[in-house]
Amino acid sequence: MPDAARPRPWLVLAICCMSLLMVSLDITILNVALPAVRSDLHTSVSGLQWTVDAYTLVLASLLMLSGSTADRIGRRRVFRIGLVVFGAASLLCSLAPGLGWLIVARMLQAVGGSMLNPVAMSIISNTFTDSRQRARAIGVWGGVVGISMAAGPILGGALVESAGWRAIFWINVPIALAAFVLTGRYVPESRAARARRVDPVGQTLVVVLLAGLTYAIIESPQRGWSSPVVLGCTAAALAALLGLLRYEPRRTDPLIDLRFFRSAPFAGATVIAVAAFAGLGGFLFVSSLYLQDVRGLEPLHAGLYMFPMAVMALVTGPLSGRMVAARGPRTPLLLAGAALSASAVIQAVSYSEHLSTGLLVLAFLLFGIGFGLVNAPITNTAVSGMPRAQAGVAAAVASTSRQVGQSLGVAVIGALMAGAAHSDPAAFTGTARTAWWIIAGCGAVVLVAGTLTSGRWARATAERTAARLAAEEAGEEAGEESRTAKEKVDA
Repeated sequence: MPDAARPRPWLVLAICCMSLLMVSLDITILNVALPAVRSDLHTSVSGLQWTVDAYTLVLASLLMLSGSTADRIGRRRVFRIGLVVFGAASLLCSLAPGLGWLIVARMLQAVGGSMLNPVAMSIISNTFTDSRQRARAIGVWGGVVGISMAAGPILGGALVESAGWRAIFWINVPIALAAFVLTGRYVPESRAARARRVDPVGQTLVVVLLAGLTYAIIESPQRGWSSPVVLGCTAAALAALLGLLRYEPRRTDPLIDLRFFRSAPFAGATVIAVAAFAGLGGFLFVSSLYLQDVRGLEPLHAGLYMFPMAVMALVTGPLSGRMVAARGPRTPLLLAGAALSASAVIQAVSYSEHLSTGLLVLAFLLFGIGFGLVNAPITNTAVSGMPRAQAGVAAAVASTSRQVGQSLGVAVIGALMAGAAHSDPAAFTGTARTAWWIIAGCGAVVLVAGTLTSGRWARATAERTAARLAAEEAGEEAGEESRTAKEKVDA
């Protein structure tokens, strides 16, 4: 029997975590390198926003398509294609001669990235069928995010100082190559029992919604909200949202299965993911500019300042997984919301160019605790209550929520900081305090949504939704078999 035919759950988890490590490293390393990119490519704050958001926008737009495609044609196959595309695009990023080329390469990176994390999570959810083991595996998954957050700023700072910002993309290549080989050898192929049809209309509407909204936010400081371009993008995003709400429920195999949102925990996990990752996007964006532009730190020293935050995310990620397995998602969600809010409030109240190192480290520690605790309950809630046949779609919705949140966080906070980024330190920190209040609001959303969607009533809605989805799925499969049999008889 070939090695790939003998499932080895924890080895499969390790291989899938390699893709998460690569993608997460790419995000944290890039944020440390933003000032160097701005200096070398002579770009503005909006250019830096697009360097980050070009990736997250394309990623968010394609995640659900990649998840459903993997369920249809094979998760291992799609995962390996994603590794090749991501690794090749990383090389192109390192060779980009200008900002436009870098943004295009980042978009190609996102095409590959869309085939990695949600598909890997689908592989994991189908490998770990026991709910407790799945929760522990997801805790390890969250720990890998912590590892990337711990290693990313320091590794990125060292690479930027020693070899320039282009070197931050080189590290993806050997990881992608190793994961590609190991996946082919040890990860068994899996797919959904019934293939889902492609939804080109839904996919187009998602792209228009996300791109229109983000473009309007990023470009509004320069063009103004009354600009025809900004107004047009806003109107297009609103029209796309209304189109999705009207069109998707009518499809047999929608890109976004709105039935999932009948489950209060699933809907809550989506809101929490958007809020938490909006906070993360804003946190990394503001902190990178503050540490290097205001406090005058070198990239490596800036990375060291972020190290306490990353260490706490590393420690609390697996702990959160164990808490979810033992007691459910409520406790880690409430602790996460409180920690994220406290971190942002500390900085909103006391932010200045002379902010004490002790207070700054305390705020970073609290943010790391909150972010480490929030990942496992989001992911576990998204996949545990859904039929296994739709694991890829459910995981992709959760991953999409994360990327949408991060895109919005960078867009909103970047737009707020656009006018102050090149000003004197006092102007920068004054504007940054408003940004920290926004991030505190994101933490408050996590706290409130975690409270409302993790109780007895919420669990009852999840059970009803799972039963209804399973019944509807069984009915659709029976109907498909009946039609196939009838066609054979007629033939």
